[in-house]
This record gives sequence, C-alpha cells and structure tokens, in this order.
Amino acid sequence: MAEIDMRMIEHLQELRKRLMITFITFIVAFAAAFLYVKDLYRLLAKDVPQQLAILGPSDVIWVYIMIAGVFAIAATIPVASYQTWRFVQPALTPVEQRAALAYIPALSILFIVGLAFGYFVIFPMVLQFLNEMAEDNFLTFYTAEKYFRFMLHMTVPFGILFEMPAVVMFLTKIGILNPLKLSRMRKMAYFLLVIIAVTITPPDIVSDILVIVPLFILYEISITLSKWVYRKQLKTDSDEAASYF
Repeated sequence: MAEIDMRMIEHLQELRKRLMITFITFIVAFAAAFLYVKDLYRLLAKDVPQQLAILGPSDVIWVYIMIAGVFAIAATIPVASYQTWRFVQPALTPVEQRAALAYIPALSILFIVGLAFGYFVIFPMVLQFLNEMAEDNFLTFYTAEKYFRFMLHMTVPFGILFEMPAVVMFLTKIGILNPLKLSRMRKMAYFLLVIIAVTITPPDIVSDILVIVPLFILYEISITLSKWVYRKQLKTDSDEAASYF
C-alpha cells in the first residue's frame, strides 16, 4: 500500500512538473506576443473599412488578450505536446514512443495551416456575406471586441480540425485505427463534418460547399495517410517475424 501511495505521489509530482513547464511556456509566449500586440492588431485589422470601436476602457485589454492568447497557444502547442509525451512515455512501448514523438512537429504545423485557412479563406468569405446581408437595412458598426471574437470563431476551430491527419496517423501507428475502420466510418464522419461546416458558415450553399469540400478532402487525406502507415507497419511486423526464422 505504501509503495502504491509513493508511486501515486511520484506521478502527481511529474504531472505538476509537466504542467508547470507548459504554463510557463504559455506565459512567456503570451508576454512576447503582448509586446507586439499593437502591430499584430494593425495587421489583423488592416482590411477593415472602418476604425473599430470600443464600448468601454476595458475592451481594448480584452482585445489585446485575445490576440496575444491565440499566438501564445500556437507557440505552446509543440511544448505541450512534448510534455504530454514525456509524462506518458513510461507507459508506452518503444514503437509508441517513437511514433508520438515523430508527430509532435506535425501538430504545430497543421494547427498553423488550419488557422491560415480559416483566416484567409473562411473568415473573409463569411464576413462579406454578412456585410451584404446588412448593407441595405442596417448601419454597419463594428466593435473591436465583437470583430476579433468573431474572427477567432472562424479560425481556431480550423486549426483544431486540420490536426486530423496527424492524429489519424498516430492512432494508426499504435494500432487503434486502421484504413478499414476509417473507410467504414466515412458516412458518419462526413455527416459530422457537414454539421460542423453548416454550423460555422453562413446559411448559403456556396459558403457551405467551400468549407465542406476541404473537410472531406482532409478526411480522405487522413485515410490515405492511414493506409500508408498501416502498410508500412505490416511490412515492419512481417520483417521482424521473418527474422526469427
């Protein structure tokens, strides 16, 4: 019993260490982004046809916090992934350890690519659609807080969704998924992706298609990558089995 308690304490101490490293990384990245947050603000708001308004003194702080927070999250993802890997490493097999470590850089790259897709494709498309709906009947007046909150809603989800290929490859590598399962799940996956696309886009068919098609392509890419990893894994297992004879 005492030995179990000691192991539990050691695990909690290790978890605390990994969380502290991740938290400190986020704080440092947030502070660095906050130093240049005005430049980031001007960059992100350069296409707005009017000067954004604030409704209270504290609004500007919240806007700057949102902007710096997103950049800090993007910078923290690789560190958080590595710390997670270090924490679970003792429970993984050597193959799983190598697989998890190899996919950490991909998570960061795909998150940034997803943010870029949301910012350069989805966000301006949706914003234009909503402006066209409002121009005949409403006076368009943006506050900075509403504008950037809307921007985050149009970009951050795609940063998460674009990590699908790396996650699928990793789960295939450790044997949880395989191409057959993904193919069988295709109809359900497409249904869920359609729901996501319709939820985050304006209610017109063009906008829906512009989001649905990339998500479907992303899923098919995930299946293709899963097939590649699965065949490679089967070949490795076959070679290892042959070496025993």
